[in-house]
Amino acid sequence: MTRPTSRDVAAAAGVSQATVSLVLGDKWRGRVSERTAGLVREAAARLGYRPNLAARNLRLGSTRTALLVVPALTNEFFARVYTGAARVAAEHGFGVVLYPSPDGTGPARDPFASARAALDGVIASSMATDTLTALGGAGGTGLPLVMLDSDPAAHGAAAHVNLAMADGMRQVTEHLLAHGHRRFLHLASAVDSWTFDIRAEALSALLSPSAELRTVRAPLTVNGARTAMEAALTAPGPRPTAVVCDDDILAAGACKAARRLGLRVPDDLSVTGFDDLALATAVEPELTTVHLPAERVGEHGMAALLAVLDGTPWTAPDLPVRLVVRDSTGPAPAT
Repeated sequence: MTRPTSRDVAAAAGVSQATVSLVLGDKWRGRVSERTAGLVREAAARLGYRPNLAARNLRLGSTRTALLVVPALTNEFFARVYTGAARVAAEHGFGVVLYPSPDGTGPARDPFASARAALDGVIASSMATDTLTALGGAGGTGLPLVMLDSDPAAHGAAAHVNLAMADGMRQVTEHLLAHGHRRFLHLASAVDSWTFDIRAEALSALLSPSAELRTVRAPLTVNGARTAMEAALTAPGPRPTAVVCDDDILAAGACKAARRLGLRVPDDLSVTGFDDLALATAVEPELTTVHLPAERVGEHGMAALLAVLDGTPWTAPDLPVRLVVRDSTGPAPAT
């Protein structure tokens, strides 16, 4: 069977296609009688007619669809961002297409023949504005672009939604310093990203000159973090008493390395993470980490895009983050 058309509905109801369009578009009042409107709705229901949304959107010049670009799907943080964005989008009759960039934080390829033709706007999480130029001009003069967890000073975005990352590091350092820690290791992500740069800058500024800080970079995998951590803990010189990790995944690798070397967490080594993923309570001991409200990031990102599409300026303070203290941190060991 072929899909019923508005012409079929018009024939069944004994009216013109223009009348069908007015009734099903809810624009009939004052132009079509209530009886005729009822006949059209009855005919449409009987035939199983559904409006061609693609054609309607083409006429309106809007698809009511946003693209959410993320560096990867393997990180739970981005799934939560999507959940928040999709919730707000649904409340406004929008859909959200999730697109993991094939090159991570590198230049994002256009997932469509022309993103401009398929989308109303782009939301990008934890990426740089200049990596999005392929998406129908996003970051330039094309699609409206909202950046999440990205450099607010970068040009090209219509709005920014960020987290108070530096304050998260402040909470971590104050917690560890209060426990007597003075020898720190920063297990930093090897991903080149503004969000990780901000964490590194804040940590360095907060610890200088009262504490010693070393930095080791690792891939964002448990095994990569474990390997980097084992090398750092067996290197010559005094061993750190606290490890500050850019991510819960890195923190899990750090804990694994400590166990392999016969060190106890937190008795010999305190470890902190960032994100508060489900992983944080799956490992033993459970991780002290900075909780990032990822769903709220997605909600604010979609709200910002809707505001931009409506011609309303978007400004909002950074979303607050909070330290969740669990069992992976404790007093510095006596030396």
